[in-house]
Amino acid sequence: MVVRQHGRSGGVVAVAAVLAVVTATGGCSVNEGVGSDGSSADRDPGLANAQGHLGGGQAQPDRSGTPVERGGPSATAPGDGDGPSGAVSDRGPGIAAADAVRSAADALLAAGSARARTSMETATGGTRVTLHGEGRYDFARGMGRLTVTLPEDLAGAEEHRPVVELLAPGALYMKNRGAGVPADKWVRIDTSTLADGNLVTGGATDPLTAAELLRGAGDVVYLGEKVFEGGAVRHFRGSTDLSRAARVARPAARPALAAAAKGFARDRVAFDVYLDDEGRMRKVRHRFTFANGDGTVTVTSITVLDGFGLPVAVRLPAEHDIYAGRIRG
Repeated sequence: MVVRQHGRSGGVVAVAAVLAVVTATGGCSVNEGVGSDGSSADRDPGLANAQGHLGGGQAQPDRSGTPVERGGPSATAPGDGDGPSGAVSDRGPGIAAADAVRSAADALLAAGSARARTSMETATGGTRVTLHGEGRYDFARGMGRLTVTLPEDLAGAEEHRPVVELLAPGALYMKNRGAGVPADKWVRIDTSTLADGNLVTGGATDPLTAAELLRGAGDVVYLGEKVFEGGAVRHFRGSTDLSRAARVARPAARPALAAAAKGFARDRVAFDVYLDDEGRMRKVRHRFTFANGDGTVTVTSITVLDGFGLPVAVRLPAEHDIYAGRIRG
């Protein structure tokens, strides 16, 4: 996995391997799910595919993996349009929409743990590339384990093995990273030193950080109740202010979010989030924008959670198992 850095008036933003691969290969033809106009035919990368082996017999969503509006047809996919015409701008059912979204992290902390599925997508020059991840996360400890897979067509033999990631407060551990790192060694990254706060660098957004980011939510619109994987969820759309999120997040999340507030091309991050009846985040989509030369590139990160309360085993590597040498690229 290669990390590239791009300048941004006074800072740098670290970008996930998927972006490095795309910009390096330019004309490659990985166009699954990309329409003739360059738009994505499936705006929920990885969700429908992951459903089969992670759904545990739950009711299936529609074929695109998009939550279905209760009592109606398929809802407009988040980020793909203006949403249902019945959207209300201020209040959800019995609670202010913004308050519900900002409380999502607290609901996850109360839940204790969950199974996580992630995808991270970017597109440039008509080529769309997606990374997929899956694993479990312990919200109480702020720790998790994910396996992140790079698309076959864009990975060399050395780099194609899935990258194992351990997420911990202030740190990211990666194994099978490539770039000259021995196969039996881990790479440790201090996330507060990354200009994106590790929101995209690892190829997956830390699930708890994704929820903490919502504490800065504003301009929230409630788009109605949907059915997602057999259960009722409430759909909210809005944008979050990175600087505000960094100020009001739990102390453990503040350094990474503060770094991200300085590193991205835009301070506001658009999102769509689906909350269950306990206020827990079942699915969130964030759209991050960073500078890339004279223009900008958008990275779409999706996190899906289920299996709340499942046991999670995460053991951080010993010091002698952490690679201390130079990393190529």
